Amino acid sequence: MDIIDEDLITTDYIPFLSNDSVSAYVLRLDKIHSVISGNKWFKLRFHLQEAKKNNFQTIVTFGGAFSNHIVAAAAACRSYGFSSVGIIRGEAPEVYSHTLKAAASYGMKLIFISREAYKNKIIPTPFNSPEYYIIPEGGYSRSGAEGAATIPYNKSLFHTVCCAVGTGTMMAGLLNGKSPHTAIQGFSVLKNNTGIEAEIRNLLVKPDDEISVNHHFHFGGYAKHKPALITFMNTLYAQTGIPTDFVYTAKLFYGVQQLIKENYFPKGSHILIIHSGGLQGNFSLRKGTLIF
Repeated sequence: MDIIDEDLITTDYIPFLSNDSVSAYVLRLDKIHSVISGNKWFKLRFHLQEAKKNNFQTIVTFGGAFSNHIVAAAAACRSYGFSSVGIIRGEAPEVYSHTLKAAASYGMKLIFISREAYKNKIIPTPFNSPEYYIIPEGGYSRSGAEGAATIPYNKSLFHTVCCAVGTGTMMAGLLNGKSPHTAIQGFSVLKNNTGIEAEIRNLLVKPDDEISVNHHFHFGGYAKHKPALITFMNTLYAQTGIPTDFVYTAKLFYGVQQLIKENYFPKGSHILIIHSGGLQGNFSLRKGTLIF
């Protein structure tokens, strides 16, 4: 049972990001579902199939108070008929974020643990028992990467595929599923994310594959932003109609534009940018900050 219509995905040429040397396109994974959008579905799909095949009743997963993965997992679990539990990093807030409210509305039970316990991947009782199916944060796993490898695009057309990098699951999947002539370029959204290349390599079918992650466009770190990024998001939307989020996709688009300006990509390149969805993160911004 698939709950996503992949026919909704488009590949759009973006003149705003292109120049005489490089043609930029965007894979609109954000169109496939209003909640289970972008790469989230692909990282979840094989986990859900495995849990259903083995008759699990409840899925447990992890994330922060503004996690796209938490919301997507909650909605997907409800669609598949699972109960869901979200292990949330940090103490329970007095007022739930939009993310937590949405996850709860899809039936997810929210369990808050200390940041230290979360960092050490401590699963609270009773959710550490074999009766629960565990999906790691961001879907990080071989199954998550296997799902990401099924992200559909024309593999004969593009010289470089660009993606945002959080846990590295999507980038690992893209590397596993790419054609030999295609390069995968990641853009880290975390500051000092020095271990990410090793995390990606752990999920590769061919561990010797080249891993290229740019660490210069994090804008201060995870879920951080600066005025220049907000200005770029509004300009991009005004020029293209493409909405982005300040946590992941805006940093990706900004980074790609800068590298194109710096002639980083070979002349004649066709670049594909993966729009990984997750726009709900923008609800944490002050109303009126964005024009969309």
